[in-house]
Amino acid sequence: MDNHSPEQPTGNRFINWLKNSITARMFIIGFLSLILLIPLFMVQELIQERAQRQKNVVSEINDKWGDEVIVYGPILKIPYHSYRQKQITNSQNEVTTESVEEIKYFYFFPHQLKIQSNIDPEIKKRGIYQTAVYKSTTEISGSFTNPDIKNEDISEENILWEKARIIFKTSNLKGVNNQMHIEIGDSSYTFASKYQDTPNRLPERQDLYLMESEVLKESEFSPEKSLDFKMQFSVNGSSEISFVPIGKTTEARIISDWKTNSFIGNFLPYNEDKLTEKGFDAKWKILDINRPFPPSFNNNLPNLTEYAFGVNFMIPVDEYQKSERATKYGFLVIGLTFLLFFLIQTLSKIPIHPFQYLMLGLGLVMFYTLLISISEHSSFLKAYVIAGISVILMISLYSKSILNGWKFPIFIGISLCTLYSFIYIIIQLESYALLVGSIGLFLILGGVMYVSRKIDWNNY
Repeated sequence: MDNHSPEQPTGNRFINWLKNSITARMFIIGFLSLILLIPLFMVQELIQERAQRQKNVVSEINDKWGDEVIVYGPILKIPYHSYRQKQITNSQNEVTTESVEEIKYFYFFPHQLKIQSNIDPEIKKRGIYQTAVYKSTTEISGSFTNPDIKNEDISEENILWEKARIIFKTSNLKGVNNQMHIEIGDSSYTFASKYQDTPNRLPERQDLYLMESEVLKESEFSPEKSLDFKMQFSVNGSSEISFVPIGKTTEARIISDWKTNSFIGNFLPYNEDKLTEKGFDAKWKILDINRPFPPSFNNNLPNLTEYAFGVNFMIPVDEYQKSERATKYGFLVIGLTFLLFFLIQTLSKIPIHPFQYLMLGLGLVMFYTLLISISEHSSFLKAYVIAGISVILMISLYSKSILNGWKFPIFIGISLCTLYSFIYIIIQLESYALLVGSIGLFLILGGVMYVSRKIDWNNY
């Protein structure tokens, strides 16, 4: 009589192997972790979509109110006759030469340029999004020295003094609030917009628009005196305001009660007391030696906006950026949480079904959807705390039903609190994020190695 028990079918042996084998358990957990990357990627796409929506709304508000303001001017524009020789061949193949007359222009920058700008900012909202706009009043004054073109090989008789004008360029015509004119001596000259077939394109910005004054009186030009000017520029704008330092000496002062500004451009204010309790009072002084362009140009006025300086009034909106950075640690959170449950399951012999692992992973993914949705209506810190507490409580309570007691769920809750706090610190850091993250992961790895030393890995 055969007393041996019958051999189990192959299917049953495989099921028992899945239930009892540590290796099989690890493969299942790894597979579930990879599957959960799909909703994590979907959350990242959602964050990018919301961030783009925010940019579109801000751009629409700014477009209706008035875009950023760049001021380039005033500039003295003097036309002159230029002649070149042109060869003409007739039907008898005879070559003749004739002189062709052209009108060219010389552009002179001011000798002294003073800018006084007062900015009155406010916040415009649409739904949950907001942006900073402002009203500005800028007084521009200074002087042109008597234009000296002896070194340009231009004869005095070819200069058309009677057709000289002042030109002024800006990026924002829509927001201009008053009729622009410039006072020179006892005369006032009105500006008018001039259409340009090929406007100067600004890198990643809108066009610069050209305005020209009426023709200056020829009596304004005298070797004995300079051309003193004064003008006022009132404009609605958004995001930032900046000025091109075209004066041989450019002095500027910008005053505002805005407190979250940042100074932009190649030149920073020189006064140490620029930031006040009410806002800022910034001053600049830029010499011609500080900038890499001459005081005049012949027949071609280049785009010099890359040398502009000014103030940015953008409202710092980094919730989307911080949320996106947080999602990059999502796989780490899921992996470490699964590892924690795996160690508990292995050491305590408490069975945990793969479906329960999946529910835990989806709960961890929900943290990021809560984070982005709450941060749109509140601060990132408050959203992080609310989302973190909600997810930790949900997972801890769910763990109690799995692990039959409070001992392990409390430990899991404390571990998740520590992990989310650690990730928040990394998100806030910039220069030391890599260092702190590396030390933290080193300590986590050391803890896992210490706990896992008691596992009997022969049970494969």
